[in-house]
Amino acid sequence: MSHTPTWQCIHTLTGHSNSVISVAITPDGQTLASGSSDETIKLWNLSTGRELYTLAGHSGSITSVAISPDGKILASGSRDTTIKLWNLSTREEIYTLTGHSGSITSVALSPDGKTLATASEDTTIKLWDIRTGKEIRTLKWQVEVYYGFSLIFSPDGHTLISGSGDDAVFLNAVAWNLTTGEEIWAMSWKQGMDCIFSIAPSPDGETFATFNPPNIMLWNIKTGEKIYTFTQNPNSSNCLAFSPDGKILASGGIDSESLEDGKEDGIIELWNLDTREKICTLTGHSWGVYSVAFSPDGQTLVSGSDDKTIKIWQLSF
Repeated sequence: MSHTPTWQCIHTLTGHSNSVISVAITPDGQTLASGSSDETIKLWNLSTGRELYTLAGHSGSITSVAISPDGKILASGSRDTTIKLWNLSTREEIYTLTGHSGSITSVALSPDGKTLATASEDTTIKLWDIRTGKEIRTLKWQVEVYYGFSLIFSPDGHTLISGSGDDAVFLNAVAWNLTTGEEIWAMSWKQGMDCIFSIAPSPDGETFATFNPPNIMLWNIKTGEKIYTFTQNPNSSNCLAFSPDGKILASGGIDSESLEDGKEDGIIELWNLDTREKICTLTGHSWGVYSVAFSPDGQTLVSGSDDKTIKIWQLSF
């Protein structure tokens, strides 16, 4: 008799002393990295949940972490306006990158592992050479007031997409040609929604997902055209992640029903991208979920929360 697959929390990690803002998993699926408002990055054994090491050096909250495709380098962005590159084998700092004048909101590493992209509240995106730590170019949005929140590379590495919003509550998404630094397409629209809080690329490179309160949306990555809106989503989603096979979209945020009771319970929703229906809801975080990430085999999901914990969820059959 077959059983419906379910997701179970197998570990709750409690080493951070403040909100866990960003999580990333190494390509071999063995190590989890977490960035926190406690100004540290922690490395964990993904299978056992055991804490391995703490990377310290930033003087502000860690807002974003990313791991290179070969699993050798970790990039971290902070509210201290700097980006650090770390050697995951030696656990030592390689470079500190400076040049932004505002908090770093997002870091992303290219699929070939050669380029780092960083977004900042100074309204710029910078591209950096991973090997040398030198700045390649600065990309500037063509608006007066702009806040950079999320960055993603297309899976082929040719395009960078940024999602954000400005003081007029205009949503903005821009696709950049990384060879020329020019815009491929740009969108700016006002629909009574807040900023684009999160953005995630599909593994096949055809689509990307955004959370624009109160909706999760799917877009064509080449043209910027909207494909679908998950209008049935009433919850706040701070973060999004596609499963490696592209069949599931995970969204993490705050349970809207808990807000009515004066709470901010964390919630994770899994969506079937073929049927566009909700698969299940994962609960257990006592505050909002800020980050989610799938393991390379798609059997494990990790969530970081404002409740200072990380939960490791495993698919069981």
